[in-house]
Amino acid sequence: MDTTLSRQRWLQLGLGLIAMMAISSPQYVWTLFTKPLIATTGSTLPQIQWTFTILIVLQTFFSPVQGYLIDRFSPKLMIALGAALSGLGWVLAARVDTLLGVYATYGLFCGLGTGIVYVGIVGLMVKWFPDRRGFAVGVVAAGYGMGAMLSTFPISDMLVADGYRHTLTVFGIVLGAIGALAALGLRAPRAGEVLPAPAVNLSTCVHDTPPKVMLRTPLFWLMFVMMTMMSTGGLMVVANFASFARDFGVADAIIFGFVALPFALTFDRITNGLTRPFFGWVSDKIGRENTMGIAFAAEAAAIALLLVFRENAYAFALLSGVVFFAWGEIFSLFPSILTDTFGTKHATTNYGFLYMAQGIGSLFGGPIAAWIYAVQGSWLPVFAIIITLDVLTAILAYFVLKPMRRRWLDGSAEPVLVGKPAMA
Repeated sequence: MDTTLSRQRWLQLGLGLIAMMAISSPQYVWTLFTKPLIATTGSTLPQIQWTFTILIVLQTFFSPVQGYLIDRFSPKLMIALGAALSGLGWVLAARVDTLLGVYATYGLFCGLGTGIVYVGIVGLMVKWFPDRRGFAVGVVAAGYGMGAMLSTFPISDMLVADGYRHTLTVFGIVLGAIGALAALGLRAPRAGEVLPAPAVNLSTCVHDTPPKVMLRTPLFWLMFVMMTMMSTGGLMVVANFASFARDFGVADAIIFGFVALPFALTFDRITNGLTRPFFGWVSDKIGRENTMGIAFAAEAAAIALLLVFRENAYAFALLSGVVFFAWGEIFSLFPSILTDTFGTKHATTNYGFLYMAQGIGSLFGGPIAAWIYAVQGSWLPVFAIIITLDVLTAILAYFVLKPMRRRWLDGSAEPVLVGKPAMA
């Protein structure tokens, strides 16, 4: 690979990282807006949490179409449009007073916008970096996980000083503009540009599988179920974290000279970002399934410890960072293993279908978790569900996914399709 092409792909990685950081706040600082939005709309916590669900559902359920459009047309224009829509969602949400209005602005525009950007950038990175796929996807996914780190304290301070309407307007304009400008420099590898071969220590496909064939394989649906379970557990924490902290009595405690809740949210953004390139890099070295087993089991242990030490503000904040470190890697491992298995030609569209698992997880992660708390009067059942899902997914990764994928890639048996075989 020549020097110019090498510089180009690292430039693409940098621009993708910036765009991802710009569209991360609607999801990851949502928890800071729930209290003032409840007061303005006269709603309850389960009702307002449907905004979060709408955002994730629209971000994910439309991703196959968005992936197809990005593959078919210009990645930079589609991704720039997505960043602009995400910022517009905040600007419009600042001007509504009803629950339906919040759903139709914050949920709708931010959901569609962030989905276009996320799927588009991941799809570009798996193509640009076949030799470092886990690491590259992890880096841009880290932008989505860590981008809110830079905005959490400024948003929290502005909320106190100027109210949520002004905060949404200012940050909507700034973040939308940054994301759109970064996107204008993105492009897919051109025909004739010779990229490095895939990592020799990983099992990768020798042919490209189109979506209509991939969707008929049990292997894809196993990945889909696993990602759904991990998304559900993680989003239960993300959507309700501020409520956890307040109910456990640690939200307003002073730790390390900072208020515990914004400190924990910022620390979580750091660990949730670092885990993505870290475990992506690890998976490039030891294999995707092995890395999944380690990371998912670690999250189960971290959640259990968080529950034990929930009334200690220092322990709660620090352990929450461990939880996010053990969860965020799903956004580097799953797109990497999917592309390893089904090829790069249809990578963006194929990942769009897998990314829908995040949407299903949001149905349980936000309002259902809040509903369980409302019925039971305790967050303990929610924590028990998260631990169970983590352990089960770790077992599936090593003992089911690994041998199934080996058979697919080795060609030792014809791929088993669900229903009538589709034409490739």
